[in-house]
Amino acid sequence: MKVVLSAYNVANSPEVGGHFWVYLQYALGLQDQGCDVYWLEWFVQKDPARDAAAVAAFQERMRAFGMGDKVVVMLAPQKRAPARSCSYAGMHAEQAQSLFDDADLLLNFHYAIDPELLARFRRTALVDIDPGLLQHWMHHGQIRVADHGHWFTTGETVGQPSSQIPDAGKPWHRIRPCVSLRHWPVTPAAKAAPLTTVSSWQSREWVKGGNGYYENNKRVSFLEYRDLPQRVSQPLELALFYHPDDDGPEIQSMQDAGWSIRHSREVAGSPEAYRAYVQASRGEFSCAKPSCMALQNAWVSDRTLCYLASGKPAVVQHTGPSAMLPDARGLFRFSTPDEAVRVIEMVNADYDRHCREARALAEACFDAPQVTRGILERAID
Repeated sequence: MKVVLSAYNVANSPEVGGHFWVYLQYALGLQDQGCDVYWLEWFVQKDPARDAAAVAAFQERMRAFGMGDKVVVMLAPQKRAPARSCSYAGMHAEQAQSLFDDADLLLNFHYAIDPELLARFRRTALVDIDPGLLQHWMHHGQIRVADHGHWFTTGETVGQPSSQIPDAGKPWHRIRPCVSLRHWPVTPAAKAAPLTTVSSWQSREWVKGGNGYYENNKRVSFLEYRDLPQRVSQPLELALFYHPDDDGPEIQSMQDAGWSIRHSREVAGSPEAYRAYVQASRGEFSCAKPSCMALQNAWVSDRTLCYLASGKPAVVQHTGPSAMLPDARGLFRFSTPDEAVRVIEMVNADYDRHCREARALAEACFDAPQVTRGILERAID
């Protein structure tokens, strides 16, 4: 079975190692299902020298995972350019067009994909990795998504009768995010290693709510836990993508309160560095975007799955009731600073057991071949 996976903004973000893994997990899971997997990348051109370096870096990374000859890079002169105006890298235009015609499925993560390009494929499925937000944007006309044959979401509560998330008129099929267990083996960490996470500090994102707009950046959530290092003995570290000129005072404030702050570009700027950073950690501590709590989407990060698969307990902000996510076995969810203190103490009190339970949770619920098998069974008639 030939599957084309359409990712979003990977080659254009060569310094964000974790972003590459979001889509690679699905590609690896499909390969484990015996699929012939190709990667379609929409690359927005900006500067010739920068573009050439970014595309070359992306292609080298794909070769490292055995997909060097399975890449189509569509070079777009601008963000909203039609597909017919693109040139190609990694594969000649004629080869790419033949691939699009022959593919059994396009598994699309690029919400703004050109409808003309989408129409080249016999079967199409969109995968929503921004549950709640994507439906909110669609419902309010903030984004237009071309029609797909199937609609998948990683949001556990999307489409449920009691959900606060609009369905935007689409028949959403719920799936779980996934992690390639064979690429994320159990890796013990040094006893003195910190709880860490990898995140952006802010992306200047605002969401329209019932009482106007609210800021939807991680900085809002993390600042509520600014004093946490002073209440626990466990070292806490954040690998953040931030801008020193704009974010410097807030970053310094977090450091003054006891947080270790590192720039994500320095410690997780490639897929290999990102994996090494996660696996050298004692576990994860992370907050979520405010929209996750507001919409109660029961969201779990693809990054958290990497910690769990590596045998690392994860302490993450509570994003709503879940039929799948535990609150105190391998994965711990908190809603207040007091709860965060309590669950960090629980992790350290029986650390080895929670390491085992973290891996067991990843195996039971988020195994990439299992997740992609479910997608194929529904998307391929």
